[in-house]
Amino acid sequence: MFNGGMSDGVGSGRRITGVGVPPAAEISGHGLRLRPWRPESAEDAAAWLRGVRDPEFLRWNTPLRTVGSLDDARGSLRARLEEARQGVATAFCVTDAGSGAVLGHLGVNTVDPFLRTARVGYWVLPEARGRRVARRALALASAWGFEGAGLHRLELGHALGHDVSCRVAERCGYRFEGELRGAMFEAGRHDAFRNVHLHARLASDPYPPVDAPADGARPGGTRPGGADPDRNPRGADPGLGHGAV
Repeated sequence: MFNGGMSDGVGSGRRITGVGVPPAAEISGHGLRLRPWRPESAEDAAAWLRGVRDPEFLRWNTPLRTVGSLDDARGSLRARLEEARQGVATAFCVTDAGSGAVLGHLGVNTVDPFLRTARVGYWVLPEARGRRVARRALALASAWGFEGAGLHRLELGHALGHDVSCRVAERCGYRFEGELRGAMFEAGRHDAFRNVHLHARLASDPYPPVDAPADGARPGGTRPGGADPDRNPRGADPGLGHGAV
């Protein structure tokens, strides 16, 4: 974890200390293992390429740069590692805890070290959808963000109309806070914009149960014991709020 400092701006000489997220650690739970991406791994590069080229992903996300080859994918993953070294973002490869198969991606991005905020985003590979992968991974990464990285607030945004992602956010305790106008690129365009639903969760909010009901009820519960193509406006990770779960 890196620390930075800035003046309070009133001439007192007092320093305000900022906190950056540490590099991705291995996190296990809910049948998943979240680990760092490995740029030199053929399996990881192929999974990244498939994830960011998937038509469902591209329906809801418009990367700034095209990832069209395995070399491009490795370059994206190396950029992720560099961001992690700088403490400004952390990228997790979401895998099955039993088989080790790659299921998707979850990023903790756009870290503000002074307000201790970040934005989360994810995508899930087609063959892993329908298994609550996004919800389980988001629950793990959220706990890590608050308890492991010392963050105060996590935000999640998704394109207006992405109802599945809206439900994932709510069931993971991310409250709907409003609609942001023109905060994300339109699908396949860099010259037009669409609105975004903003959800957020605070470190002080209750931890919802991971097995939240599928009837649309909002999550509740208590704290348990125990787009590079990678960026869009407003912190859109490839797969920010991507609800193909």
